[in-house]
Amino acid sequence: MTMLNPIEERFCLSQHDFNQFADLSGDHNPIHVDPDYSARTRFGATVSHGMLLFTVLRGCLHRHFPDHQLAEQRLMFPSPAYAGEPLALHLEHHGDAPGLVFSARIVNADGHTCLEGQCSLKPDTGSPR
Repeated sequence: MTMLNPIEERFCLSQHDFNQFADLSGDHNPIHVDPDYSARTRFGATVSHGMLLFTVLRGCLHRHFPDHQLAEQRLMFPSPAYAGEPLALHLEHHGDAPGLVFSARIVNADGHTCLEGQCSLKPDTGSPR
């Protein structure tokens, strides 16, 4: 069984990142893009789109394994990630499955998990993505 070293990347998403992702995805839910509206919700501030967090994860996988493609992901978003909040992405390799399998977590500075799940990669065969 080949084990890879855990990967950790630190990052911070801004309100500008939330707004750009909303423009790209078409998801302009005010919880993501309207600080005044969000301040009056239970969150108290704008929160990241879950798929924006996944996009950060996907980019990390591609940087570390450019000759692989995403085969599957299973994700949950138990806690919000706020604009301007320091975040850390943790990837840990698992076992001898075909391809590469990772557990993934994005946590905030207080240790709350904002994204958790599993991603599987397979070797890129050169087929269109």
